[in-house]
This record gives sequence, structure tokens and C-alpha cells, in this order.
Amino acid sequence: MHTLFGCSRAQPSRRHHGRFLWLNSAAVRHSSSQILVETVSVATSALEGVALPPSDPTLALTQPLIEQVAGAAPTAADVLQAVAAEPRLVELGLCSYTPVGLVQNLLEFFHLDLGLPWWGAIVLGTVLARLAMFPAIVKGQREAAKLNNVLPQITKLTNKMNEAKQSGNKYEFAKAYSDLNLFQKKHDVNPLRGFLVPLVQAPVFISFFIALRKMAYLPVPSLQTGGVLWFTDLTAADPFYVLPLAVTGTMFFILELGAESGIDNPNLRAMKTVFRIMPLIILPLTINFPTAVFTYWMTSNCFSLLQVALLKHPAVRHKLKIPDRIKHPDTAMPKGDGLIESMKKGWKNAQLAQQLEERERRINNHLDIAAKGPLRQTFTHNPLQQTASAKPKAAEVKAKPWKDTMG
Repeated sequence: MHTLFGCSRAQPSRRHHGRFLWLNSAAVRHSSSQILVETVSVATSALEGVALPPSDPTLALTQPLIEQVAGAAPTAADVLQAVAAEPRLVELGLCSYTPVGLVQNLLEFFHLDLGLPWWGAIVLGTVLARLAMFPAIVKGQREAAKLNNVLPQITKLTNKMNEAKQSGNKYEFAKAYSDLNLFQKKHDVNPLRGFLVPLVQAPVFISFFIALRKMAYLPVPSLQTGGVLWFTDLTAADPFYVLPLAVTGTMFFILELGAESGIDNPNLRAMKTVFRIMPLIILPLTINFPTAVFTYWMTSNCFSLLQVALLKHPAVRHKLKIPDRIKHPDTAMPKGDGLIESMKKGWKNAQLAQQLEERERRINNHLDIAAKGPLRQTFTHNPLQQTASAKPKAAEVKAKPWKDTMG
């Protein structure tokens, strides 16, 4: 009975012992989970500035550590605000008071204050800059049209002046120069005014180019996702080379149509040939530029093409007081030289001009030496330095014909 009762009591004791161990481990796991949950709850409450729950003996050891971490760590609102806020360009070392910095300030205003994406900010900034230059473009078109209408007379007077200069005839050169100036004043034309458009456009283009390149090479973090279509990263080069090829093509059409610069004069064929080759030279040098630069460049070229189409309309030209261009016959225009002949002629004229300048310099140098220093003896006998013995001989020679007449 004792053994039976012992066996019968031993088996239940093992079962109850195993059940007790399982319940004990479950309680331990539950207690650990509860402690972990309460610890996370306390940390969250500390970070959010919420009052801590009533003290718990299990958290007595973790309480000082949690309070220390909560005091050093920022609040959740601060973390979210720091993540959401985009750094200003001035914090990255950009946006100075130079023309480049002013362009960066303008683009940042469009992006952060108006909420435009970077590609939209670049397009809007480019359009506004080109609209600001539109009065200078109109002025350049007027000057180009007036110069084109009197181009045969201007060319004849200029050739006459150059021939007089090459021959060294100062009188003819002065006369031809005076005639040319009087003709230009009479018709209110000046070839130097044709450089008005490049002088206005060049600083704007250079400022945009340097500003965008600095922003891309820094880089500005938001530029890496500020693109559109296939070029979402404005700091990288175009992976398909679409923008470089498009910029080159539009540049070729602008130069071919004589956009804005009046290059369509028939007497400037050599210069026009150089401008035709220029896009092909620029393409390999700029093909790996950031797409931010090409976004500006492409927008500017498209604006130029639309501007050309607008300024070719007769009603628009009349409204802007741009004279109509006269189509001169080929016989009225002097025969233009080719590119190679123009280069040879220019080199020869430069050498001749240098020789004439050197000759003029030497003459002026001799005159300065003669005026400042003592007179130089240019003859073998100096009459101011006669000896005493030579004076009577001269008197005898002078008196000898008198004696012959008396005899």
C-alpha cells in the first residue's frame, strides 16, 4: 500500500511539478514582457513630456537611466521637424551677395517659399531672366535692322578706310574715317551696338551656369530628387544624353536663324561658318554637365526660338518700332571672302599694321632724341669749329675774284 500509494503519489507529484515549472516560466515571460512594455511606455512618456506612471518597484533601477536619456534626447516633435526641414542654401555655404549668389537666392525662393520643385524653379527663374533681357533684345534687333539697311554704303567706306591704312596714306585714312563717322551719325547706326545683346546675355548665362554647377557639385541634397521625367537627379549627367543633344540642336537653329544677334548679314559668311561649327565643338566639352545646367540651357534656347518667331512677325516688329529689313541684291554687296581667305587677309593686315606702327614708333623716337639731347653731327665738316689758319684762306679765296677783275 505504501509502495502503491508512494507510486500513486509520485506520478502526480511529477506532473504537478512540471506544470508548476511551465506556469513559473510563463509567469517569468509575462513579467519580462510587462517590464519591457512598461519601460517602453515610460520612455515614450518621458520623450513626449507626459507625466510618468506611479512608481513600480520593478522600474526602480531603470528610472534614473530613463530620466537621463529623456533629458538628453530631443522630443519627438523636434525629431520630426529636423527630418522634415530642408537646409537652406546659406547653411551649405551658398547664396552670397555676388551675381551667382543672387541667382541661388532666387532659385531657393521659388523652391522653398513658393513650393516649386527644383526643375520648376530653374525653368521659372530662366524665363524671368530672359523676360528681363527682352528690352535689350529689342534694342539689338533695331540696331541690326538699321545696320543691314545701310550695309552696302558702310562696307564701301570701311574698305576705303582700310585701303588707306594699309597704304600708309594718313590723309586718305583720316578723310575716309571722317566720312564713315559722318555717315553713321546721319543714319544713327553704329556697328559696336551689335555687341549689346552678347554683353547683356553673357553675365546672366555665366551666373546661372556657375550657380547651378556649384549647387550640383556640392551637392544640395534635394537636387538629387528634384528632377522630372528621366532626369530625376539634377546633380548627375543625363544618362541618355538627350538634353545635351537637344541643347546642341536648338543652339544650331538659333545661330542659323541669326537669333538676337543679326548674324544673318550676307557680308558675314565667314563669321556665320564659325558659329555653325561652335555647337559641335561645345557638345563633347559639356556632355557630362549636371542636368540642372542643361535644364536652364534648354529652357533658355527654347525661349530664344520662340522669341525669334515672335520678332519675325510684321505686326510685332511694327509695334516694337523695329525697321523692316531691306533685301539687298548681290550686285550691291561686295564679294565676301571665304573663311580661309578672310583669315589670311586678316593676318596680312595685322602684319602690315604692326610694321606701320613700328615705323611710326621709330620716327617718334628719333624726334624725341633730337628734341631732348644735343644736336648730332650728320656731316663731316662742322663750320662752327673752324681753325685760325683756315679763316685767312677763306678770306683770300673770297678776295681773289676781285683782284682778277681789277687786273
